[in-house]
Amino acid sequence: MRFFNRITLQTPESVELEFTLAGIGNRALALLIDYMVLLIPFILALFFWLFVADQVLEFFVGVFGRADDVDLWLRAITVLINFVIYEGYFVGFEALWRGQTPGKRYTKIRVLRDDGRPIGIAQATLRALLRPLDDTLFLGMFLIAFGRKEKRLGDWLAGTVVVQDEHPTATAFSTSQAAQDLAVQLLQLADLSHLLPDDFAVIREYLQRRSEMSAKARSEVNLQLARQVKEVILLEKVPSNTTPDLFLEAVYLAYQQQVSK
Repeated sequence: MRFFNRITLQTPESVELEFTLAGIGNRALALLIDYMVLLIPFILALFFWLFVADQVLEFFVGVFGRADDVDLWLRAITVLINFVIYEGYFVGFEALWRGQTPGKRYTKIRVLRDDGRPIGIAQATLRALLRPLDDTLFLGMFLIAFGRKEKRLGDWLAGTVVVQDEHPTATAFSTSQAAQDLAVQLLQLADLSHLLPDDFAVIREYLQRRSEMSAKARSEVNLQLARQVKEVILLEKVPSNTTPDLFLEAVYLAYQQQVSK
């Protein structure tokens, strides 16, 4: 019996990645935590705005003798402030934390695009804008519970999926001594903390399947992947005489060493 659904995503490099879907329990707990965290900025903003609004009302009453219209404007601004805080929380965290909010980070789940890549601000904004509709009459909960891909309305429109942030597991395949030596250097030269489990999974999938590729396809994929990984780990210059395959093997080994500490 399987308690969690699996999903296979295909990256732009034509690499298939398999993930475990987050499940409604983890997503509900993450949302509950996020709403509890959201109370803090809501309360702080409310007290600050009540003070400002009181001063504004006193000013208009003192100068003009009445402030009926101003009161309506202040109520509208209050609604706008709450909306910005609510949307900004989810958009900001999911865009900056590559698909995670404090609640998702605690429950170890993450939002990815349908092609396995991290979400950007456009996807995060669409998901956030649709969240109030998903929360209405528990629409999102029903869609997640009964949908094969466990997507709420925001996920469908943004082209995203919520998966478990699984720890990468090692798969046996041969690596060279030169890659092991380079891995030691990369631990000093690069910032591997920017490499996410799904990035690692792409590298692992490539290294596993490279022997099945034609020479041309292998050359195109490893060069493109090496460039992307170099940018992700903030490596200024790749050591000389390093081929893309050697570099990817070294990143694979260095990442494993880092997460095993």
